[in-house]
Amino acid sequence: MTEATAPRIDIGVQETVPTIHYQVAMPQPETHLFEVSLQIVNHPSSILDLKMPVWTPGSYLVREYAKNLQDFTALGADQPLNWRKVSKNHWQINKDDVSDVTIKYRIFANELSVRTNHLDSTHGYFNGAALFLRLVGCDDLPIIVTVVPPYPHWQVTTALPKMKDQYNTFYASDFDTLVDSPFEIGEHQLYSFDVLGKPHDLAIWGQGNFQVQPLISDIQKIVQVEAQMFGGLPYDRYLFLVHLFAQAYGGLEHKNCCSLIYQRFGFRTQDKYERFIQLVAHEFFHLWNVKRIRPKALEVFNYDQESYTPSLWFCEGTTSYYDLIIPLRAGIYEVKTYLNYWSKEISRFLTTPGRKVQSLAESSFDAWIKLYRPDANSGNSQVSYYLKGEMVSLLLDLLIRWRHRNRRSLDDVMRQMWHEFGQPEIGYTPQQLQAVIESIAEVNLTDFFARYIDGTDELPFDEYLEPFGLRLVAEKEEEPYLGMKLNTENGREMIKFVETASPAQLAGIDAGDELLAIAGIKVTAHQLSDRLKDYQANDIIEVTIFHQDELRTVPVTLAQPRPVKYQVVPVKNPTATQQENFAGWLGTPLSAIC
Repeated sequence: MTEATAPRIDIGVQETVPTIHYQVAMPQPETHLFEVSLQIVNHPSSILDLKMPVWTPGSYLVREYAKNLQDFTALGADQPLNWRKVSKNHWQINKDDVSDVTIKYRIFANELSVRTNHLDSTHGYFNGAALFLRLVGCDDLPIIVTVVPPYPHWQVTTALPKMKDQYNTFYASDFDTLVDSPFEIGEHQLYSFDVLGKPHDLAIWGQGNFQVQPLISDIQKIVQVEAQMFGGLPYDRYLFLVHLFAQAYGGLEHKNCCSLIYQRFGFRTQDKYERFIQLVAHEFFHLWNVKRIRPKALEVFNYDQESYTPSLWFCEGTTSYYDLIIPLRAGIYEVKTYLNYWSKEISRFLTTPGRKVQSLAESSFDAWIKLYRPDANSGNSQVSYYLKGEMVSLLLDLLIRWRHRNRRSLDDVMRQMWHEFGQPEIGYTPQQLQAVIESIAEVNLTDFFARYIDGTDELPFDEYLEPFGLRLVAEKEEEPYLGMKLNTENGREMIKFVETASPAQLAGIDAGDELLAIAGIKVTAHQLSDRLKDYQANDIIEVTIFHQDELRTVPVTLAQPRPVKYQVVPVKNPTATQQENFAGWLGTPLSAIC
């Protein structure tokens, strides 16, 4: 990775300011144990308080990283120091008048995700919040990190600047920066390229069927389009860190880098490749929206507990809106493909019963206890702030464009948020966010926010699509409605979800039941749809299940077929104004999709 100049800090020389130096070793990577040594010099207090973060910014769940910490010891002048554990993630050391303290511990790392740590014989990867103890009261002090790979040929890649003339040693200006800078250690492939005169790196761990040059070319296009939108790139260099692994999918944003995990063979077919590009566009967009433009509740990170905000719909949902349109603007796919993606997203939203129960603001606020902890009833009681936030962002963009004949758009909202809050890194309140959107739209949005963000009213897609020559068409099931979803698991047909107030639920069928037969004849998940086509709405069928190991046969009264898919299509005989609006929005004549 391109090296940057970091301030030179000579550990142990300063007389009054404490110095903090971590060493991360992994002598036996097969054990999945990182060995961490923390040297603290010249701390003025006789008591040191150390805490392990319970969550990491960008992933709104208390993950209890301290559960992976073991073998804690504290030494001063090569002698053991007295220490005690105060709480689940809090250690306290009595150092008396010792000036040089070394704390050692090990972290078990065998969870490969963008928000945790993973160490094995092929590589080491860690996130700061999941690895480093935080010295309480010293969050603003600079931190030095030295990495000791298990083998000489393993390289170290991170967004942190490297200390000049010091082996695998890196500089973080404060603890937030350390948390915001994951490390990849191993034999990963590393590619460098420039965009707008700034260096970028692409680090890829794992084998896959990607073609690197086309991939880099498309990433460059994504960077250019987003930079043009915000008026430049707010960093000196940037790292894309990619893990290729089985069927995994996800990303985590950072100020100067992002971590991405994707299925290793997901690059050959066009739709899967485009899904990866959308992931890149999403996480890269976050370097503005949420890393710098962020809610007041996230202005200062509290690593000990949850930070609540009703505005995650804007942080994540609006970013999701842009991860679909950025590749279109970059020329990676065409407008027909773009609208097909919208059809799929709207279908997911309108077939989620929980949209009628949980508001968008509530979904944002309750991310800590709901989004990352789905259960059998989640689909009935929740809506994703990613998904509905994306829907609401679409409506807001169309509203602004319609009122101003495409001379203004949601892009202007993002730029205004960047100038007012992102560049100075001042957190915004929900009221300030609404005020900025209203100032760009030049309309009072109190009713819009009350109904679609704070409330659960159905989103009026056709009302907002019609001025742009589009409408939404529902496609119904061929079979009558039963209201449950199946998975085949180890040869058993397991009911995974039962929709609220559906015929299945009203008959007493639960998620977790095993489906055995319909009308006395065995049925599988694959066969269920075809079997139901033999019946009509209001027919009563006998469904045989195992319910908590008890054999039951229950009568189920089938209901009218329900829409299962929605398609965004052109209106018939679009007007000249509709065609003009469409072309101004997507840069393509409406006739291109007719």
